[in-house]
Amino acid sequence: MNFQRGVFVTGTDTGIGKTLVSAILCRAWNATYWKPLQTGLADEEGDTPTVRDLAGLFAARIIPPAYAFQAPLAPLAAGDLENVTVNPGRLVLPQVQGPLVVEGAGGLMVPVREDMMLVDLIESLGLPAVLVTRSGLGTINHTLLSLEALRRRDIPVLGVVPVGPPNPGNERDIARFGKTRILFRVPHLDAITETSVAELSGNVPLLDVLQQQISQ
Repeated sequence: MNFQRGVFVTGTDTGIGKTLVSAILCRAWNATYWKPLQTGLADEEGDTPTVRDLAGLFAARIIPPAYAFQAPLAPLAAGDLENVTVNPGRLVLPQVQGPLVVEGAGGLMVPVREDMMLVDLIESLGLPAVLVTRSGLGTINHTLLSLEALRRRDIPVLGVVPVGPPNPGNERDIARFGKTRILFRVPHLDAITETSVAELSGNVPLLDVLQQQISQ
């Protein structure tokens, strides 16, 4: 595993908070951001400009998506509508200075192409994962299943980031049964701004410390 390159931010579902967590990590680690597979551009401008603005990133810290589709669907389905098949040869880690934060599309079992799901992409990139989860009811099952799917492919997990109102009981059980750590927490925010991202970035552990822990 190429731990020095950064992390892959994935989640237990779509709309879970991966983009917000990616912005927080980019701010905390002065990292470069890359979302290789973007869908849903018919409804919004995409996650790349959102992270750019929330993390206050310069243009040099942004890598454009390898694929950008209009429909708010999984990459396979969105690509089919545009007669585009994702080429794995374009899904390779960009060469950047410093850490790289890569954000996925949806959850781990989202189809990318007929013979590839998102978890396969994570495995091929060789980055450890950060798993974003909901904090409330139902999260234990979804989180433990996602952790199991990652470990089945020997993908190291740096930890879990719960998003939403605090739930110490869920965090305790996820850490215990999932044999993982809670990296930091993202509470409910009335407004998501560059200021709130900067404040939350102060709770993020140092990347080199996390890398040393998973390599031991």
